[in-house]
Amino acid sequence: MGLLVGLFGYLGIILNGLGLIAQSAALGGVLFLVLLARPFASALGDSAPEGVGALVRRDSARIAGWAALVLIVCQAGSVALSGAVLAAEVHLSVPAVLSAPFALSGLVQIAAALALAVLLAAGRTPSALLVALVAVDLAAATFTTHGASRLSGRALLMGAEGLHQFGAAIWIGGLPCFVAALARCRDGAAFRRVGARFSRMSMAGVGCILLSGIAMSVVFVGSLQGFYGTAYGVMVAAKIVMFLALLALGFMNFRLVERLRRDPDVSVNRLKRFAEVEIVVGIGVILAAVSLTSAPPAADLRGQQVSWAAIVARNAPVWPRLASPARDTLALPALQAKLDAQAAGKADPPAAFIPGSDAVAPRNAADIAWSEYNHHWAGIFVALIGLLALLGQGGARWARHWPLVFLGLAAFLFFRSDPEAWPLGQIGFLASMRDIEVLQHRFFVLLIAAFALFEWRVRAGALGAGRAALVFPILTAAGGALLLTHSHAIANIQDQMLIELTHTPIALLGIAAGCARWLELRLDRPSSRAAGWVWPVCFALVGLLLLNYREA
Repeated sequence: MGLLVGLFGYLGIILNGLGLIAQSAALGGVLFLVLLARPFASALGDSAPEGVGALVRRDSARIAGWAALVLIVCQAGSVALSGAVLAAEVHLSVPAVLSAPFALSGLVQIAAALALAVLLAAGRTPSALLVALVAVDLAAATFTTHGASRLSGRALLMGAEGLHQFGAAIWIGGLPCFVAALARCRDGAAFRRVGARFSRMSMAGVGCILLSGIAMSVVFVGSLQGFYGTAYGVMVAAKIVMFLALLALGFMNFRLVERLRRDPDVSVNRLKRFAEVEIVVGIGVILAAVSLTSAPPAADLRGQQVSWAAIVARNAPVWPRLASPARDTLALPALQAKLDAQAAGKADPPAAFIPGSDAVAPRNAADIAWSEYNHHWAGIFVALIGLLALLGQGGARWARHWPLVFLGLAAFLFFRSDPEAWPLGQIGFLASMRDIEVLQHRFFVLLIAAFALFEWRVRAGALGAGRAALVFPILTAAGGALLLTHSHAIANIQDQMLIELTHTPIALLGIAAGCARWLELRLDRPSSRAAGWVWPVCFALVGLLLLNYREA
């Protein structure tokens, strides 16, 4: 049962994140089709099957249709997982589980998404019907938000949640269709029409997000201390930072569209590349929003919010911990040794901790020192990577082998991240994978190792500089975005918040580094050269944050 609850805690966030991304893309694709692709089909060239207008309409329908299918899969998985946990905990029958609000909401979303997928594949479905299905999906989605669980102001809060998701759909969800449309345009006039209309759509989305976001922050965050003193507030702040980055990118694209009015021959490469980066940042915003659903609102934790003085004290610069405590002084090994001694002569002494159980593993001062040692040495690795990458940007050819440093980091984390598990601990490799935190650590180790080998071959010239070079920004941004969903099994909610206060800026820097590297590869000079200096700095800053990481 503990394993199922643990799986629900983490996989539920991942499924909900993928589902919300798919929902935004599906609904945003429909709105792009209705508000841009269809009205501009003739002006863009809809006289032939391969005309620009026809291709934009087809691409928009396909993107929305495929996103709707992904939404169906994610919602089905989420309902099944949540239902299994509920049935196991309170022994409900399948019909009873399916009548719960979360299940009804999921089933309605599945039905609406299925109808959208079918109608989009069928062809010229009336726009009014497509918009009606969008409204049904959005209404159903609001029943699983924090607003639906409030006792007062429930209708207004659910309306704000719906407006927030609508704004995200029309802006962030419409970006894939916008990028696809830009790829189809062949002249300045077409770029101007598509860019100008999507800019206005985006402005509407920004207005919806801004108004609803302010309203929800007042209710769910409640105070300034709620922003900086709770995990919920920290994640809201991360969303605001990414939202501002999206606004900056959108504003620069808006200016480029205005330049197209005066000069149709202006290069639109930057318009395309910034839109691609907006998609990445938008995914980060959505994952941060999903993480919020797994945390209690800051306003409900008034007695457990961390003070500003405690935050300053925890983050005051200190000399890194470069000496590790002995493994047998950690809480679990010490407890296991005591249990083994008490069970002397017995074949199967009791286990101090069972991965996947409901219990939180015990921790002592040595565990804190072990974790800080890990983070500080990881900071040395990452800071070294940033320094070598900067030297490589400056022309030092030998520094191009910096990705190999990541292999050292991966090996270090593999051995040190989970001392109670194989290869250092008594818990076997497969058994340890039942613990969600261990599973996350193993995944990140694989991600780091894969990135190191791939990017090193790119830098060494073995894989060329084409599509293979794009693996680096994709994995870096993905790692940063996934770090927004990472959680720690710590019973003290204030200690957990202080740790997340460190990890959240690292996640944002990871997303920024991936986007900067993407722009370095995709932009024209001199903009690409400027972007090339940004991502190494991001790595160096991550290293410095890790070097100052503390848990006590």
